[in-house]
Amino acid sequence: MASPKVAVVGAGVIGLSTALCITETCPSCSVTVLSDQFSPNTTSDVAAGMLIPHIYPDTPIHRQKQWFQDTFTYLFAISNSAEASEAGIHLVSGWQIFKSPPKEELPFWSDIVLGFRPMSEAELQKFPQHRFGQAFTTLKCDCPPYLLWLEKRLKAAGTQMYTRKVADLWELHREYDIVVNCTGMGAHQLVGDKQLFPVRGQVLKVHAPWVTQFIRDGDGLTYIYPGIQRVTLGGTREKGSWGLSPDAGTTRDIFDRCCSLEPSLQGAQDIEVKVGLRPSRQCVRVQRELLSQGGIKLPVVHNYGHGAGGFSVHRGTAKEAAHLVEECISALQGSSSRAKL
Repeated sequence: MASPKVAVVGAGVIGLSTALCITETCPSCSVTVLSDQFSPNTTSDVAAGMLIPHIYPDTPIHRQKQWFQDTFTYLFAISNSAEASEAGIHLVSGWQIFKSPPKEELPFWSDIVLGFRPMSEAELQKFPQHRFGQAFTTLKCDCPPYLLWLEKRLKAAGTQMYTRKVADLWELHREYDIVVNCTGMGAHQLVGDKQLFPVRGQVLKVHAPWVTQFIRDGDGLTYIYPGIQRVTLGGTREKGSWGLSPDAGTTRDIFDRCCSLEPSLQGAQDIEVKVGLRPSRQCVRVQRELLSQGGIKLPVVHNYGHGAGGFSVHRGTAKEAAHLVEECISALQGSSSRAKL
């Protein structure tokens, strides 16, 4: 068959990184990204972009660990290159703190991040309400820079990008051989996934350049993540809420909670409030599906449902999705050579 045409629907961190992995894995493909929103208007632009994994209850831990390892290795190489600043990738050290020791004092990702260790008594004195903590160095992706860097890499690889709202995957079957669904929360309507639900997150982005260490409360609700330009303060996890308007009471609550962990934030300037809906499921959906309608078949690869942990595993799930696209191409080539016989 001629060069297979692949459409990636969605232009957040999952869509763009999946498109990039497809161009790397299947260089003979013609790849197009279609989305009704590009950066700076995606859910990924609201995210803090910290590499601290979220647990997916119904995804085997070994698979989650591989996704995180792939992502950490990829971003670490960028952080160690001349492109680090443009890509918005940097190392950040800090603490995850607990009011009582967690069940697992060594999380599955402790040997992937750098320098993971229990906090010393002296360090814990900074947090009098907390009795246990973990210190480590991880990576952070600043957005929009990282998304813009991915777009630049895609354009250099010859990928086309179009602003287009896709209401039904079938509308693409005449133009494309394979469709990759990276629509995040959009999959709720696009493919009718009732297992997908929003978890509303409200964060503050502030100017506080003196804050250089991250601080994360072990419950994951309160966090301070320093970026290159701004510090992200969070947060909320409102399951089932679709509201995208900032709530003033929530803003005050987030600011107060973060100031209780880092009192110097009282001097933070230029506070910007952002809201995003995390596309959540019990497990990330990275899967092949063959849609069939009236004798016509459309190969689809799904890669969505990353919830609060998308940045931590984005490159790993993108690599897996790209391999599934490769399998679809092999199947198409097999059927086209059989048709010639």
